[in-house]
Amino acid sequence: MKHVTSRDNALFKHLKALTGSTHARRKAGQSVLDGVHLAQAYLDALGQPVQCVVSERHYDHAEVAPLLRQIAPERVVLLADALFDLIAGVVNGIDLMLVIETPSGHLPSHIDTDCIILDGVQDAGNVGSILRSAAAAGIGHAFLVTGSAFAWSTKTLRAAMGANFHLNIVEHCTLDMLAPRLAVPLLATSSHAQAAVFDTDLRGPVGWVVGNEGAGVSPEWMARVSRTVGIPQPGGLESLNVAAATAICLFEAVRQRRPG
Repeated sequence: MKHVTSRDNALFKHLKALTGSTHARRKAGQSVLDGVHLAQAYLDALGQPVQCVVSERHYDHAEVAPLLRQIAPERVVLLADALFDLIAGVVNGIDLMLVIETPSGHLPSHIDTDCIILDGVQDAGNVGSILRSAAAAGIGHAFLVTGSAFAWSTKTLRAAMGANFHLNIVEHCTLDMLAPRLAVPLLATSSHAQAAVFDTDLRGPVGWVVGNEGAGVSPEWMARVSRTVGIPQPGGLESLNVAAATAICLFEAVRQRRPG
């Protein structure tokens, strides 16, 4: 176990860069997971991290000690409390974070199973919530079109609550990249839909195209959509949050596919 007490330490400088900049995380190909929940979710799904960083004050914390026993000692970094305060992403949380190699998704040559396509969803919280719903609904692939929020940002990871580790996430996708590979009908929500989602047959694999928070699905992707579906809103509000609307659609498919 390494013990770091100086802000001039090269490892601390690297941690500070990773926690402070999306650009630094992209450049290093590494991501940071804050807190015990995300750390445990990663360990359960993908195994050992690059490093586990814990503060001096929380090294013996009741929730931290069992987790540290799962990590190779040479990967554990004990950080002085004052230094951890400089990189902490959560106020009044448990001082623990994992540094991981950012998983690189793969683009299948033939996509014939359920998937979601995020077409310029810009809010990291919405992206994380959508990924969380997708993983819970048993979706295997998440394709993020260029312009969508970074799937491995701190805010996205917190909102996704570990869902990232159960999905094949491919970023910087384009229509030209995906269209020739898609062998499932594409559906999108619309206020001028052809049918309510609850009246649409979702028993077979589909691809859900999720549009930008303001502009919706782009014309290019809408031209590829097989069918638009609506979500009844008897309360009269103008629209649903994109993450909420996506969850409703995904779990309507789950409902329809239940045995019996």
